[in-house]
Amino acid sequence: MSVKDRFFLERDKAALVVIDVQEKLCLAMDDKILHKLTRNIAILLETAQELGIPALITEQYVKGLGATLPELKEKAGDAGYFEKMAFSCCGSADFMERLTSTGRTQVIITGMETHVCVLQTVIELRDAGFEVHVVRDAVMSRSKRNWQIAAEAMTLTGAVPTSTESVLFQLLKVAGTEEFKKLSKLVR
Repeated sequence: MSVKDRFFLERDKAALVVIDVQEKLCLAMDDKILHKLTRNIAILLETAQELGIPALITEQYVKGLGATLPELKEKAGDAGYFEKMAFSCCGSADFMERLTSTGRTQVIITGMETHVCVLQTVIELRDAGFEVHVVRDAVMSRSKRNWQIAAEAMTLTGAVPTSTESVLFQLLKVAGTEEFKKLSKLVR
């Protein structure tokens, strides 16, 4: 695999995963960081919708943690929702069946908490042979230290660290198109 194949996202190979950004879990998060996280995930959801990239949204134990934040649901379009009890998304047979059925080999990861559900999902997706891109400004934990340790561990698995804007512009590839004009406004 070339360096370009490993690090560049391709819209026909990519899927977006939003992990557990739920109402009650969000109450335990730093408001300032949570605001940035939800803004960035909303940008990625709009991008996925515009570019025809499948989006999968997981919810951990909805009865206890509530549903996905309404502002993200509003941007999610036809995303698939998957309730889970396992921390790793890969512990949900429905999630894995849907992801596999897309035929996509690159997975863009966002959500929370970085050191629990996000990390375990990344490890299992890498083990299953997926190229994983972790959007560092769209994942969070209650503590910065837990976020840092998990970010380092995910990089050690071979996951590619990235940012919201990097994902957006890699998927767009060129300026001047109608898609570029519409989506680039999201990061201004």
